[in-house]
Amino acid sequence: MANGFDWLEVESLDLEAQGVAHRADGKVVFIEGALPGERVQVNVARKKNQWEQGQMSALARESAQRVRPVCPHFGLHPGACGGCKMQHLHPAAQVAVKQRVLEDNLWHLAKVRPERMLRPIEGPAWGYRDRARLSVRFVAKKGAVLIGFHERKSRYVADMQVCPVLPPRVSAMLLPLRELVGGMDQRDRLPQIELAVGEGVTALVLRHLEPLSAADVQRLRDFGAAQGVQWWLQPKGPDSVHRLDEGGAELAYRLPEYGITLPFKPTDFTQVNAYINRVLVDRAVRLLDAQPQERVIDWFCGLGNFTLPLATRARQVLGVEGSETLVARARDNARLNGLAARTTFEARNLFEIGADELRAAGPAERWLVDPPREGAFALAKALAELHGAGGWAAPARIVYVSCNPATLARDAGLLVHQAGYRCSLAGVVNMFPHTAHTESMAVFDLAPP
Repeated sequence: MANGFDWLEVESLDLEAQGVAHRADGKVVFIEGALPGERVQVNVARKKNQWEQGQMSALARESAQRVRPVCPHFGLHPGACGGCKMQHLHPAAQVAVKQRVLEDNLWHLAKVRPERMLRPIEGPAWGYRDRARLSVRFVAKKGAVLIGFHERKSRYVADMQVCPVLPPRVSAMLLPLRELVGGMDQRDRLPQIELAVGEGVTALVLRHLEPLSAADVQRLRDFGAAQGVQWWLQPKGPDSVHRLDEGGAELAYRLPEYGITLPFKPTDFTQVNAYINRVLVDRAVRLLDAQPQERVIDWFCGLGNFTLPLATRARQVLGVEGSETLVARARDNARLNGLAARTTFEARNLFEIGADELRAAGPAERWLVDPPREGAFALAKALAELHGAGGWAAPARIVYVSCNPATLARDAGLLVHQAGYRCSLAGVVNMFPHTAHTESMAVFDLAPP
């Protein structure tokens, strides 16, 4: 009878960075901490009819791809930080795992196989994270403040003293931040600090549940002056976010290849990895290959991250986004960069868009699609419904940027099997090293009739 003391051969890694093995009877075993090629024992925590899940308890054969984690807070031990899942795996092997996840999702969920795989987009493995939402908790029993990500599989805040995936100066700020909050009058009413790094600006958004005292405001100012931090305050929802003090540098990021600067508020959606974003934008623009006489539609355009670079190549670009706030920001960014004449922006619920609205958006030779994790199902479905319809000209090429391989696969199935497209290219983007998050890109070309 199978038990936790059986030695298992780890065959692969799943999307949650768990090793996958099979018992002699065929039952699947998911093993935290185990890597492909290793021979391990497991402490089983959960059992179902078809699978088991647990932690590696012994290691008889180690993978050549196993590395020593850089962060002291990473691991399977009690209190370990849950922000990263793959620090024990070599970064190049992490990318290979993510590519396999992408290919497996496309094939198993949609029966789609790209004609060619793109070279992965990679960048620095450490100090890359320009965006982060850090939980804050005053632990009365300890008389201490904790600031960081949550512990593994827990709502408790990890006792983080450093974080190597954050920019070094922000990692070095974690303990001073704990000291700052611990000395504030409202220390038990400050649940969150959000980080946003721009060109030469480090912004921190403090969520506070009660009005701040004059003394607390002064403490923030003193800390900001000492650490070179721009403070923003959030007393209520995202719309309430505002600067503590006006003046100083504007929070923005640049796309230097296109001469574009995009100001943003720290709670606006922007990519967490500025270096990878620049490479991603450049590849998307090159793959879309918009010509000077063509019209392009950028669906889920945000504040213009792809729209504005595309506008330097195409005749006209329509950016469509669900948030009125982001649409207004995109219009402002277009004016700032001298691209207002070549861009238009609309606010529309893209999760409910239908064939009639697609027609109303007008013809475009090329599309850029960059949805959130939910994907672009309604858009793909509407495109499938219009396939072969009279008076409709489908885009010749679609570049789809995805942060969820499962929803990309679902939408790819519609595009390939019902909307008349072929998947010509696909590849992964390592936007979040050491995490299980898989960013990817796929290119769909309209097949000849």
